[in-house]
Amino acid sequence: MLKISLAVSIPDEEMELKAIRSQGAGGQNVNKVSSAIHLRFDIVASSLPEFYKERLLALRDKRITKEGVIVIKAQEHRTQEKNRDEALSRLQALIKSAIVVQKVRRATKPTKGAKKRRLEGKNKRSQLKKLRGKVLD
Repeated sequence: MLKISLAVSIPDEEMELKAIRSQGAGGQNVNKVSSAIHLRFDIVASSLPEFYKERLLALRDKRITKEGVIVIKAQEHRTQEKNRDEALSRLQALIKSAIVVQKVRRATKPTKGAKKRRLEGKNKRSQLKKLRGKVLD
């Protein structure tokens, strides 16, 4: 059972975890042991609330396929257990990031004082640069 929030959790049956061989260097261990984890989670067929599903499907993330399946591959660690925990925590983080509602940005104008200070600073810098020129007799 993967806990997303106090009210929302995902049963283990909805997540497909498969052990595969890791890529890259590692010698005999990499060739013999299936320590990497391939996690698949179907958003549409899950028991998540509709709000969660809509937000997840609207995400533009390379880990989400066109069919609405989240695919996560974890292979950083040497043991299968650590990679399993890593994959589950990545899934949890992805779902939590999808439900965060961004605050609406309202355009603002700089104050008169701020404009005045900016122009004074520019003028001061300009005067300083003019003084760096050649000295004429």
